[in-house]
Amino acid sequence: MVSEQQVYKALGTVQEPDLKNDLVSLSMVREVSINETEVHVTIVLTTPACPLKELIRNRCIEAIKREVGSEIQVRISLVSQVNSNRKGSLSVLPGVKNIIAVASGKGGVGKSTVAANLAIALAREGAKTGLLDADIYGPSVPVMFGVRGERPMMKQVQGKGRIVPLQRFGISLLSIGLLVDEKQAVVWRGPMASSALKQFISDVDWGDLDYLVIDLPPGTGDIHLTLVQTVPVTGAIIVTTPQEVALADARKGIVMFSTGAIKVPVLGLVENMAYFSPADLPGNRYYIFGKDGGKRLAEEYGIPLLGQIPLVQSIREGGDEGIPAMVGDDLQAREAFGEFARRAAQQIAIRNAEMKPTGIVETAF
Repeated sequence: MVSEQQVYKALGTVQEPDLKNDLVSLSMVREVSINETEVHVTIVLTTPACPLKELIRNRCIEAIKREVGSEIQVRISLVSQVNSNRKGSLSVLPGVKNIIAVASGKGGVGKSTVAANLAIALAREGAKTGLLDADIYGPSVPVMFGVRGERPMMKQVQGKGRIVPLQRFGISLLSIGLLVDEKQAVVWRGPMASSALKQFISDVDWGDLDYLVIDLPPGTGDIHLTLVQTVPVTGAIIVTTPQEVALADARKGIVMFSTGAIKVPVLGLVENMAYFSPADLPGNRYYIFGKDGGKRLAEEYGIPLLGQIPLVQSIREGGDEGIPAMVGDDLQAREAFGEFARRAAQQIAIRNAEMKPTGIVETAF
């Protein structure tokens, strides 16, 4: 008769590919049940978007058959519990495990498109996800999600009024564009914009989320500083396109987060509009804006390249029509954003396991 001890010993030889330790030591083995012909093991992953889940499953099966007996039937169930590594007070966004800033050095690189599809892709993997459009002067979320003209509701939470985010495509979302007339320009000085961002964080009922994706305005300025001084940002994702003029500004975004007084981990870089493949020639790639500029920049700074998103007409059309690519019909676009989201979730889990806890940044400026 197979014993539970034998199974645990076998699983102790299986290394988690990212965290570089065995599943037993990492407390990822939740339950082991055994009958005469079958071993059933439940493994807890650090994110439902784990890109290596099938590799882990296969390694567990191989280890048990090798260490316990090749004739035994092995069934591996994979569940997930998104990890978090916040420190200090939970008075701000207490139910949010990970806060992800999506930034770019310049406008026009598709940052909002990337942020929107990242949030949806994480939700489609099974994570509770929110999207905050923090681009106060140029909000894109109302158009991209087809919610123009809608207004969020209010509710009472512990005697205080709270804004309730809209629900769309499986995520919670909020934007300044949902609170002001879209025909009016937001003409605010920096402190007013910063105050609005603080309200979006403190006066909104975000509830329990595994990931809150924050779409920042382009550049490096007041909103970025206000964010890291207000909430513990888990990490930043930098968006660029391949050409040199975009890469030069992306460098500034990387430097802003990773050096000086801020020191928010840069989870990686995503290269948008990386190449064009015609529908009638899907195997051909045309590098309209240059080839592998984002890849070279990632290598230069020693950060992961999280994805290369193709230049696809349906991505633009979906954004204009309120149907983001992750819920559209274009398989190429969905696969590109899905793979990017899984790599991003992977880097978040590694960051939480290997780096010091995240906290609010205290700076003098």
